Amino acid sequence: MYHPVRRETPMEAHPTAVISPRAHVAHDARVGAYAVIEDDVLIGEGCEIGAHSVIKRFTTLGARNRVFEHATLGGEPQDVKFGGERSRLLIGDDNLIREGVTIHRASGEGCATVVGSRNFLMIGVHVAHNCAVGDDNVFANNAALAGHITVEDHAFLSNDVGCHQFVRVGRFAMVGGKSKIVQDVLPFFTTDGNPARVRGLNTVGLRRAGFTPESRRALRRAHRLLFREGLPLAPALDALAEFDDEHVRHLADFIRASRRGFTRAARRKGSGEDGGELS
Repeated sequence: MYHPVRRETPMEAHPTAVISPRAHVAHDARVGAYAVIEDDVLIGEGCEIGAHSVIKRFTTLGARNRVFEHATLGGEPQDVKFGGERSRLLIGDDNLIREGVTIHRASGEGCATVVGSRNFLMIGVHVAHNCAVGDDNVFANNAALAGHITVEDHAFLSNDVGCHQFVRVGRFAMVGGKSKIVQDVLPFFTTDGNPARVRGLNTVGLRRAGFTPESRRALRRAHRLLFREGLPLAPALDALAEFDDEHVRHLADFIRASRRGFTRAARRKGSGEDGGELS
């Protein structure tokens, strides 16, 4: 249940900043010129709120977040069903939220939009209502998430990627610039294009993340089973279940949980092959 919060005076608040007496701002937070912090906001220790940024009501920020100029956090959802109900935006720790980013609170009484920790949201990123974003993700300039999207951990969305509502983006996925995402993006793979297609293993990302050579080989075999051997989906998933690798098992579980289908592989010239999708 939501409880009213009290305000502490920030150690460094520009005199032009407007901070509600019903906001709680940690004593060591920094608030820039002309920033606005509304009622019922909680801002954790070590946060930096940039000039002209707006932190709307019912928003919670954890520790050490950096919010750059002209970002707006916690705005009302762009949802025709929204009726002014109390909902929240919950943001974790150590996020970089760059200029012009917009993140909306949820639609639905008591619901929340959630952004985890250590995410990097570059200029102009939009995260819509009821999204659930995990940890350590990177969203490049102007990437946009529609409502009710789930992003796992360590994903990379390149510039101008647009994601349809209710899709999921798997962990360690890499999505190429300007891709149109209308189905689930598989974890561990690179997806690119319009229409979006799986292009192969996210080799560079997995290597940088410390995946063992054995796990990378297992995921490469999993890609071949799904998209290059012509198997129906059910037998392919049964084959993946035999792998002794936690990442391959996560891939199989991700596919089984899909409700919108998942992005398929690029068609190979002259082969007639295409990737599978849930039926």
